[in-house]
Amino acid sequence: MTERNREIKLDGKYVTILGDKIKVGDKAPDFSALKNDLSEFKLSDLSGKVRIISVVPSVDTPICELQTIRFNKEAATLGDIRIITVSADLPFALSKFCGNKGIEHTLTVSDHKDLDFGHKYGFVIKDLRILTRGIVVIDRDDTVKYVEYVKEVTNHPDYEDAIEAAKELL
Repeated sequence: MTERNREIKLDGKYVTILGDKIKVGDKAPDFSALKNDLSEFKLSDLSGKVRIISVVPSVDTPICELQTIRFNKEAATLGDIRIITVSADLPFALSKFCGNKGIEHTLTVSDHKDLDFGHKYGFVIKDLRILTRGIVVIDRDDTVKYVEYVKEVTNHPDYEDAIEAAKELL
């Protein structure tokens, strides 16, 4: 497994990221995670759809909360684009968050159990066992069309660029 340093910071300090960085043009690896009801989710469950994967460290932090709420609002207007929020939060925490914040247009999944997504897409912060912030857009044929690894985890991703990249795939 690849380790990367000197790319991503958390509160101004570099963190080690595990996994191979996904790139535009790559075949999107299938991954499994847990839905809020503890059932299994696989990326392949949404094959044939344009997908935005919104990656957050924890919905219990302000930027992650805002990112998840923002994509939930966007999902209501994006038609056939599916948005999946992935974090290493427990499914119970995600379920409570979604209920409290009215998250009903996006799917939230937990990568806590195996960090399968995080390792396959290169988003695991090694020392904290959480995911770094970013966005991945995948087309109907499972090809990665847009990737952002946010350089400072405490900053917002570029929502507009990701949404525009996804809309171009419809």
